[in-house]
Parts: sequence; structure tokens; C-alpha cells
Amino acid sequence: MIDIAMDMEQYDCPFIDTTADHGVAFSAIHWDFDRSRRELETRMVVEGGDRDQLSNGLDALRGHDNMHDYSLLSRRDDVAHIKTVIDETAAMQTIRGNDGYITGPFYIEDGSEVWHVGFDRPRQADDTLSELDRDNEFEVVERTNTALPDMQDLVQNAGAAMTLIQGCEDLSETERETLETAVSSGYFESPRDATLGTLADEFDVSKPAVSKNLRRGQRKMIQRVVDALDDLE
Repeated sequence: MIDIAMDMEQYDCPFIDTTADHGVAFSAIHWDFDRSRRELETRMVVEGGDRDQLSNGLDALRGHDNMHDYSLLSRRDDVAHIKTVIDETAAMQTIRGNDGYITGPFYIEDGSEVWHVGFDRPRQADDTLSELDRDNEFEVVERTNTALPDMQDLVQNAGAAMTLIQGCEDLSETERETLETAVSSGYFESPRDATLGTLADEFDVSKPAVSKNLRRGQRKMIQRVVDALDDLE
């Protein structure tokens, strides 16, 4: 499989148009293409710079000419969860016309969109990029050729990867910041470049407090690592 990550500007995409004019960003968490209707249904997380920016961005998106259906599923402060249906864009049609397919979630901000698309053969990928270059502005961020054994490993070990991600999500903000600072400052190096005292000074707390946060974060992550090792194929 040829996997390509590209930073794409589409001139007929309502999400890109909205981020170009308003301080919002879209992250796709689900997508489904209806071949008969040639429509893309998505569920997106929308983040705004503040509540007003989010409201203005959602209003603009709902009124876009290429927006067929829009539903606000939930909202909290400057983050919303939406369901949308849009027409197939020109770039999407080009990719699908060359037997390409979406391989990962896409992220849209500041008038451009990061896409992850796949092709079964190098010629298909090359033809698609050549066709896209005629009418679209884009940059190939990464291109990889995933061999069959690598694809097998990726699929089989997806559960282990999710276990590690969940471990990161389990961390409180204080635990995450403490772990990140401990690593970046060299606390875990031998010999150590940082001590509990320097970490305590960094966060303006006592040594016992920073030690407690550090141990809690380590305990959570180590348990998730052990669980992930059990899931590895």
C-alpha cells in the first residue's frame, strides 16, 4: 500500500472555507462516503478560539453552499460535536477516480486540510498527484510504501496502541506536565540532570507534592505499558 499524507487546499470544501474565515478547526472522527449519492457524511469535533469564534464558525459552516445536512450533536464552551453531509469535492473525486481511499482521520485549520490517503499501486498514486496538481494547491508531507508484513503488524497491534493512548488520556494535566518536565529536564537520565528539588521549583510546589504527582503518573503509564505488552502480537 502507498500511504500519502498531504496538506491540501480545496476550493469547494465548506470546512476549509470556514477555517479560512473563522478561528475554528475541524477534526474528523468518522466519515462515510455514499457512492450512489456521491456525498460524504462526517462526524467532526470543532474547536474554536473562544465561544464566539465557535458560534460564528458553526453558523458559516451551516450556511455554506456545499453543505447538504448539518446537525449539532453536542457543545461545551468552545468545543462542539457535529454531523454533516457534503457533496463530493473535486479533489475527492480525483482520488476516488484513481481507486484511492482515505486511510486516516483528517484535520482542517487555517484554510488547509491534512489528508491521509492510500493507493494499492504506485502508478495510481503518481497519476492522482499529477491530476490533483492541475487544479489544487497541496504539499505531500509524507509518502510511505507499507509492505504486507508491516500492514499485518499495524492491524494486529492496533489494540496495544489504543491501550497506550488511553494511558495518556488517564493522566491528569498535572501528572502529564510533571512527567513531560521530568523527561525533558533529564530527571530519568543517569546521572540525573534534574532532581526532585529542581522539579519542585519548576512547579512551585514541595518535594513531596512533585514526587507524588510523578509517582502517580508513572504508575498509570507503567500499568498501561504492561497491558499493551500483553496485547502485542
